[in-house]
Amino acid sequence: MTTQRPTPGTKEGLVCVGIIGSAKGLRGEVRIKSFTADPADIGAYGPLFDASEVRNFRLRVVGMAKGKIVGRIEGVEDRDAAEALKGIHLHVPRSALPETGNEEYYHADLIGLRADLAGGGRLGMIRAIYDFSAGDVLEIAQEDGGVVMVPFTRAAVPEIDFDGGRVVIDPPPGLLGDSDDGVLERDEER
Repeated sequence: MTTQRPTPGTKEGLVCVGIIGSAKGLRGEVRIKSFTADPADIGAYGPLFDASEVRNFRLRVVGMAKGKIVGRIEGVEDRDAAEALKGIHLHVPRSALPETGNEEYYHADLIGLRADLAGGGRLGMIRAIYDFSAGDVLEIAQEDGGVVMVPFTRAAVPEIDFDGGRVVIDPPPGLLGDSDDGVLERDEER
């Protein structure tokens, strides 16, 4: 299931596609951490906006350096101007992004959705999504103020219901601290 409508994880339908890092060189080039599938595509979606939508940036990708995009932003001509942009999150309208395939989701589509337990009850709200190189993990802010990390797999997240504004979580045993007493015993027979 996919959606093209703004979701709770986006601001007015904007999706963050990158963050401006440090300046590179003296002529106003900047390093950019890109969140797009192909990092070089960050400049292909049209103007990029800051989170407030007050400023927009026209970006031309000119290369790569240390795993980050190197780009030139229209109107930025020197190192001082480039350094002043450091830390700005770059956004595009949700409608500028390509449709997702079946069983594919933009992180922004999931952030903000309610997380309900498969057996009934509410777990909390999806606050963030991380990829620690072993697959995506959902960070869920629990109703009691705690935080739990849930693997984004079909087994742990069997249902995504955009119309209902929720995902169903079926956590593996022990994930929510529901194991016997939380004490692990070391197996002496190895």
